Amino acid sequence: MKKVYWRPPNVSRTALALVTVVALVAHLAVELMPVRRKQRYYREKITAARLARDAMNAIKAERLSRGHKIDPEVDPASTGMIGKSVTEVTSNTGYLTAKLTSTNPNFAAATVDMLERAGIARGEVVAVGVSGSFPALNVSTYAAIQVLGLVPIIIASISSSEWGANLNDYLWLDMEQTMRAQGMVSFSSHAASYGGIDDLGIGITKNGRALLDAARMRNKVSDLSPTSLADAIDKRMALYEELAGDRAIKAYINVGGGSASVGTHVGKKQFKPGLNRSLPMGVGMADSVMLRFSKRDVPVIHLSRVKLLAQRYRMPYAPKQLVRIGQGEMFVKTEYNRWLALIGLIAIFTAMFAFLRWNIGSRLLTTARAREGAKPLEPMV
Repeated sequence: MKKVYWRPPNVSRTALALVTVVALVAHLAVELMPVRRKQRYYREKITAARLARDAMNAIKAERLSRGHKIDPEVDPASTGMIGKSVTEVTSNTGYLTAKLTSTNPNFAAATVDMLERAGIARGEVVAVGVSGSFPALNVSTYAAIQVLGLVPIIIASISSSEWGANLNDYLWLDMEQTMRAQGMVSFSSHAASYGGIDDLGIGITKNGRALLDAARMRNKVSDLSPTSLADAIDKRMALYEELAGDRAIKAYINVGGGSASVGTHVGKKQFKPGLNRSLPMGVGMADSVMLRFSKRDVPVIHLSRVKLLAQRYRMPYAPKQLVRIGQGEMFVKTEYNRWLALIGLIAIFTAMFAFLRWNIGSRLLTTARAREGAKPLEPMV
């Protein structure tokens, strides 16, 4: 069988080989010499992550001053942001690995990234729903809001699932006051509910509810006092609208899996973790604050399903040591050197032009001399 191939006419293999060598050198240079490029809003991300770290340290110091020791088996990095398995104010089960992952202060930078991609500008209003289940994620969210200069309207669920802010005398409302008292943030929750099942604290003992009420009263936070899950959703939406006044709410941020915020366990999975710009597809959507805002075309930032969030932002899962500030591709990313790629492309085209022109010119000159009866030129290769 005869081989069939094509190459440019009047072009020697030597010229083609030289062009190929230049192309290979250019390709290797681009592959082997990448650059570390700072990502958009790098300064804001670093500032937010540092603020989150400092706030967590302040909460840890306050916790220790109250006599709550840190169990190295439960919290190997000694972050101070991991609570106990079961206390009187524990509302539900929880996953320790997820809580450990959430203690990474670089989640503040990830939240900055989501808010910036949502197009939220300084001075604009955002609605926020937090619970005691993920205190470290709450801290990161507050840090991002503070650094970006946003105006938050916050409604909290006081109780916590396992390993969250469930120390009886130091709950999430106390933690946010620690941050505010030290000038780290300029805001705190406007209202709060018990949280837990149906946002009503179902299953929490009478004494546990008394502890939740005491936390709300000592921090001067209004009682949302819903009578059902539907009522909890209605009251939250009404309060957001009342406090926003004539200002538009530009985004809704949910942290954790509060029943009214996400719409039960089913609703929690109907929104993807991270930024949701549009209403999720599907039927039978569970009613929730997230769903109602999404129906109004308000971007929803869903800080839940922490493992997936960590994977998306290249952050470690359940770290056993403190995570360095600035770690992750949201800060600095390894990319191809665009200028080197451009230089390589120019070099390839220049080589093609030079070698091919030289090759064709050499052949034409050889042909002309042959016609004149002169001795052909030796090949210039």
